[in-house]
Amino acid sequence: MAFADTFKALSDPVRREILQLLKSGKMSAGEIDSHFNMTGATVSYHLKILKKADLIWETKVKNYVYYELNTSVVEELLLWLKDLKGE
Repeated sequence: MAFADTFKALSDPVRREILQLLKSGKMSAGEIDSHFNMTGATVSYHLKILKKADLIWETKVKNYVYYELNTSVVEELLLWLKDLKGE
């Protein structure tokens, strides 16, 4: 995991909101898009950044792309922060 990509992805409030949405389960790009007042291209850009940081996975099913949270990266980040804190 590249921490630089992870922290860059987490630095944006829109991307953090997308992660919050995905916490409840798999969602299509259209479902994610419906929660924001921005263009589909802008939402796609944010999804691309999250994928690059391995915070989300995409699965293609027929004509749809579904996104889901990659909790293993979140767990790795939490372990690193806990170690940094000295716990």
